[in-house]
Amino acid sequence: MAGLLGNVFLGGSLALGAAIQPGPLQAFLVARVVATGWRRTLPACLTPLFSDGPAAILAIFLLGRIPPSVLHALRVAGGLLLLYLATGVFRQWRQPMPSSTRRASAPRTLLEAVLVNLLNPNPYLAWALVLGPAVVAAWSRHPGYALGFVVAFYATMVVSLAGFVFLVGTARFLGSGRQRVLLGASALLLAGLGVTLLVVGVREAWGG
Repeated sequence: MAGLLGNVFLGGSLALGAAIQPGPLQAFLVARVVATGWRRTLPACLTPLFSDGPAAILAIFLLGRIPPSVLHALRVAGGLLLLYLATGVFRQWRQPMPSSTRRASAPRTLLEAVLVNLLNPNPYLAWALVLGPAVVAAWSRHPGYALGFVVAFYATMVVSLAGFVFLVGTARFLGSGRQRVLLGASALLLAGLGVTLLVVGVREAWGG
């Protein structure tokens, strides 16, 4: 039992740390909360459940053998996507804040969030360097330990992202000025992350 509880605690702790770190998904969630409201953004908190499958499969079955060119391509594609999303958020920032923010549906928000995470190299790196080895080690001791680790990780991740969305959503109701600040900050963060991923991807692809 100690082994199971230890893996559950480890999985939950890693998920909490990952959820509170600023990144492309968090910036996207902030922009969507301001644009559509926290209730319509909540389904996007399920994003890791849909987007981490490829990363987990690559890490577990090809651990340590992921071609660098794949990560370079992901960085470039992710950077372009984030710049595209930042442009849309910036357009919203330039317009007067609407009295009712209900322009994007929850399914569309979830789909866009999944796409953001699929093109984000961080889950692939996390699974290759941290999560994958932890799951493999737990599985070698008992399959239930590995299952407990994975369930705890994603349950904590989803709950933490939902809490983040709710907190941002409550701030949204403090006035249009606060909304514009959040929207502008998310646009800048998306653009900054996009440029960073693009530059790093191109530089590493060219061997610089």
